[in-house]
Amino acid sequence: MGKKIIIAVLFLSAYTAVFSQEKLLTRDEAMKKALENNFGIKIAGNQVAIADNNQGILNSGYLPTLTGTANASYSRDDSTIEFPGQLNDDNSVRADVEIDKAEAQRYSSALNLNYTLFDGMGRLYNYKRLKEQYQLSELQARETIENTLLQLFSVYFDVARLTENNNVLKQALEISKDRFKRAEYSFEYGQNTKLDILNAQVDVTNDSIALLNVEQQLINAKRDLNVVLNQKLEEDFQVDTTLTFIPSLKLEEYLGQSIENNVALLQTERNLKINEYDIKVSKSGYLPTVGLTGSYGWNLNQSAASAFFPGTNNTTYNLGLGASLSWNLFDGGKTTVAVRNAKITYENQELVKQQVALEVERDIQNAHTVYKNLLNIFKIQGQAVITNENNFERSKEQFQLGRITSIEFRQAQINLLNAETNKNLAKYDAKLAELQLLQLTGQLLNINF
Repeated sequence: MGKKIIIAVLFLSAYTAVFSQEKLLTRDEAMKKALENNFGIKIAGNQVAIADNNQGILNSGYLPTLTGTANASYSRDDSTIEFPGQLNDDNSVRADVEIDKAEAQRYSSALNLNYTLFDGMGRLYNYKRLKEQYQLSELQARETIENTLLQLFSVYFDVARLTENNNVLKQALEISKDRFKRAEYSFEYGQNTKLDILNAQVDVTNDSIALLNVEQQLINAKRDLNVVLNQKLEEDFQVDTTLTFIPSLKLEEYLGQSIENNVALLQTERNLKINEYDIKVSKSGYLPTVGLTGSYGWNLNQSAASAFFPGTNNTTYNLGLGASLSWNLFDGGKTTVAVRNAKITYENQELVKQQVALEVERDIQNAHTVYKNLLNIFKIQGQAVITNENNFERSKEQFQLGRITSIEFRQAQINLLNAETNKNLAKYDAKLAELQLLQLTGQLLNINF
């Protein structure tokens, strides 16, 4: 069983050697791909495009409407006209008149122009409301982009952490393999017992299984990253494992500007302005509406001859101008109710703004505390790695001299392994906490990754 695991690890090592030759996916490149390809960001961009269309002059109600109409009709009559009891001048009976194929055509066309000159200012405030709605959609798209970037780097850092853990476990496995060989040589020369070989083989098996698990986790994490980037799941890449943290003075500057830049607070401001315009739009129902109309028409009426009249062709051109005033003096109270409800909605939005402001302030303080704590843990874990490296090197020397047992040496190796993996976890946890803090301060899209 142990040999099978070792063979599997060797296969994965060969696979990783090939894999390591794959291209490097930098953080900037990953962010660029996400902005171009991510489904959520594309949908948010389309929503902004819709809001942009809605805020244009074509949707404002300020332009007139022009309609064209045209009509055509045709009729053909066959008729017989009788004159009962009527006599001609010579006292003969007046004959019937038959009219066959009496055709008549009618043609008409017209252009009608309508323009609302004044509608109680409702059109103006609705136009301004659409402008605010567009700005709100931009903020919503920005929030989607920020959340997507956080998701992206959460997965990206997971890949980076597993990559570093993979390297650490490879080193641990090489150390265990070397110890296994030394145990076999020492047994051949009678310097130790079979138990030392078995202990070494058990440790090789355990390290092999740990490496297999990390390799599988790494493959899965890369697939997750490919989903975020909207690219083929089998796409191969390496990630950048180097990290830098923002200087504390710069971070303090961002914290001081968080109220002006936080996307959630900016959205509440836009919603409040929209509700303010809703009140004014509702109040426009109290005022009259003044409209202008204009029309130009052409008519052609061709009638067939009858028993008494000859056929005629009648052509008419018509030009008309008009003005109208409509004032709904009482609409059963609907406008009053609409205004009252709009005011209540505005008051609710003010409460929402206060609530969001308090929650954002809390979230920023919590995120700042978490970030500083994780940064300190990362520094402590860095020192722990140095301490465990020194301890491992000393234990290695003592083990080779036969002064400590294989169990004590293995414990030193495990301590170093745990310290290195804990350091990797702390490093990427601290960086992700930094990005979360930058999002809350409204600076996530303004920094270099």
